[in-house]
Amino acid sequence: EENPVSKLRKLKESKGRERLLSAEELDRLLEATKQSVNKDLHTAVVLALSTGARKMEIWGLRWRDVDLNEGLATLHQTKNGETRTVPIQAYALELMRKRSKVRRIDTDLVFPSTIDPQKPFDFRKAWASALRRADIQNFRWHDLRHSAASYLAMNGASTIEIAEILGHKTLQMSMRYAHLT
Repeated sequence: EENPVSKLRKLKESKGRERLLSAEELDRLLEATKQSVNKDLHTAVVLALSTGARKMEIWGLRWRDVDLNEGLATLHQTKNGETRTVPIQAYALELMRKRSKVRRIDTDLVFPSTIDPQKPFDFRKAWASALRRADIQNFRWHDLRHSAASYLAMNGASTIEIAEILGHKTLQMSMRYAHLT
């Protein structure tokens, strides 16, 4: 007669991680990625910072989904399963145009693995090395997404625009990401 679940209290949702790069850390990180043994790391990081795309959206990006004339990338393999298009502008677009001139012919991936060109490159070792070289603590690849959202907000983008670029279903999620400093 009585629902035992009705006596349970809902757990509080965690506040979420709030880590973004300071201006000094950003400079050090970009310099460290330029110095990396892996020359594609810098392009991948700049692309992540400028588009707010997730790690596997960047790592698995294919040339057929990149329009260098319009400055757009179409992301098909997204977390929520919905395709979205993100702008690639300024320095990121310049790097992608340069990268497109030396692409491999045996794969359509922008960042192919050196072992199996049909699989995305795994930047984990190069990423960890760049973070050490830049002396940046407690920072994950996904935090680039938080940084991108915050930079968008600081440059006048609305919460709706941030939600659209990041592919969020709710404005509440975008507000969590776009912490202003």
